[in-house]
Amino acid sequence: MAKQETPTNFDDLPASAQVPARTLASLLHISEVTVWRWSKDGRLPKPRKLGPASTRWVVGEVRAALAKLAA
Repeated sequence: MAKQETPTNFDDLPASAQVPARTLASLLHISEVTVWRWSKDGRLPKPRKLGPASTRWVVGEVRAALAKLAA
C-alpha cells in the first residue's frame, strides 16, 4: 500500500475533504494529541467516525471553527 502524502497547505484542500488527525495536526502545526484535545473541548469540531479504524475531520468545519476562534 502506498503512503498517502500530507498536503502542505490547509488552503489547498476542498471544504468537503476529510482528513485524519495526523494530517490535521501536520497542517495546523500541532500534535495529534492536541487535535483530539481541541476537538474534545470544542475548539475543533467533532470528527466523523467512518468505520472501526477510520475517523476524519471535515476541512470546511475545521476552517469555520478556526475562523470563529480567531474572531
